[in-house]
Amino acid sequence: MTFITTIQPSGHHFPIEANETILEAALKHGYTLPYSCRDGVCGACKGQVVSGQVDYGKYQEHALSEAEKAAGMALFCCAKPQSDLVVECHEVNAVKDITVKTIPCRVQKMEQRAPDVMVLSLKLPANERMQFLAGQYIDILLKDQKPRSFSLANAPHDDEFLELHIRNITGGAFTHHVFEEMKERDILRFMGPLGTFFLREDSDKPIIFVASGTGFAPIKAIIEHALYIGIKRPMHFYWGARKLADLYMLDKAAEWEKSGIKFTPVLSDAPPEDAWQGRTGFVHSAVLDDYRDLSAHDVYVCGAPVVVEAAHRDFTSKRGLPNEAFYSDAFTFAPKA
Repeated sequence: MTFITTIQPSGHHFPIEANETILEAALKHGYTLPYSCRDGVCGACKGQVVSGQVDYGKYQEHALSEAEKAAGMALFCCAKPQSDLVVECHEVNAVKDITVKTIPCRVQKMEQRAPDVMVLSLKLPANERMQFLAGQYIDILLKDQKPRSFSLANAPHDDEFLELHIRNITGGAFTHHVFEEMKERDILRFMGPLGTFFLREDSDKPIIFVASGTGFAPIKAIIEHALYIGIKRPMHFYWGARKLADLYMLDKAAEWEKSGIKFTPVLSDAPPEDAWQGRTGFVHSAVLDDYRDLSAHDVYVCGAPVVVEAAHRDFTSKRGLPNEAFYSDAFTFAPKA
């Protein structure tokens, strides 16, 4: 059965099948709604169902509370129509003119930057270039397996190679392959670019970046892009990890400090041999300690879902950050699609 979904305030409308999610149908018909994990985990796609009925689908309870459901909210990556719908959310216009492609690539270089972090450099065919926004991700396509999603760590101006930061996850078939079997010159296929995590260049607000672990990758791309195009807004980058070795590109952060970007590393479980004298605890708590009012800031957060969730909850409820000024990408260690 086919229904019609209308987006407010734009007035755009599109057909949607009963077995399609709101996000799937919107993307298919050229309307980009905010999204990240596409798996009911991060809450980035949350919006208002103004009228009509939906099947809420499967999602993590922390991403959509019962109170929010009672207030008419839904996760558009999970919700499917049971009638014609009117939904309210802000469309993301910047990605509409970028073509999503399926492209082969060659593993040009493998560099192990930490015991459990591999940096891959992927080379596209000689006649191929991929247009993308700093912070977006790609899906690695695997035979007989679901895609694996990884953020691009390089900025668009530096696109000779595509850079991925891959953490070795216990039980992860693909990450095991990367660390134990992959060789330089291996061939991969991917689809991209995907996602709505990228720098909003039309804002003039100060920016706070928060990364946990390899959530550093898209933040790196965004910061390098911001420096390249000459953005002068104050920027403060927080990078959280368990131990010092997990901060696997401190040299990059040191470079950015020379360009005026404030950098605060935070360790949650540093062993004695690290002799760590810096900030400790949860990375988002360091932001809370440093900023009493975030109402005039933009905040970009990337990393484990628990970090993204805690940051969104505390920054909006305790520090006055507007919901629309919080941009996130949650690493679910599972396919985003």
